Amino acid sequence: MSRAAPQQLDGALKNVAALVVMGVSGSGKTTIAALLAQELGWRFEDGDWFHPRANVEKMESGTPLTDADRQPWLEAIAAWIEDLRDKGGHGVVACSALKRRYRDILARAGHDTVRFVYLKGDKALIARRITARHGHFMPPELLESQLATLEEPAPDEHPITVSVAGTPREIVADILAVLRGAANADGPH
Repeated sequence: MSRAAPQQLDGALKNVAALVVMGVSGSGKTTIAALLAQELGWRFEDGDWFHPRANVEKMESGTPLTDADRQPWLEAIAAWIEDLRDKGGHGVVACSALKRRYRDILARAGHDTVRFVYLKGDKALIARRITARHGHFMPPELLESQLATLEEPAPDEHPITVSVAGTPREIVADILAVLRGAANADGPH
């Protein structure tokens, strides 16, 4: 996959400070967000890096996070997005963003400056991926709680929804195709 030419995506992304690659644990957020950032020439951050140590310890022990646990984490990511916007920068962040209210916090800089890329996948496929990975603090047992928490993005959030069934490069190509289509249509999709 070649790097996307800036003129191909300008119309769709000229006002976008951040693309938030979202979904449940195991959907491939970090891999897809890093590849997407590389293709766009944008800064990459993993939402996991913003978690306070107490959150990581809680998840490592198999305890789901509460909304109160998530608040400082979401606020830190939102501050990063706002800083990007204020400096005229662009970034891609991997963040579960499972509930609408979480996405509203992340998009407080303005829904026109934040686009959500929802990685949608079959529970069995995602469970296999979680079981196969090593060295991540999120145990497979927490997938059920994430699926129960998930509120899929609504049409008014203008999400880019892609299947996680393909390879990472195929998924990124699908995202870029939607962004190019939005650039050609000169409006959100």
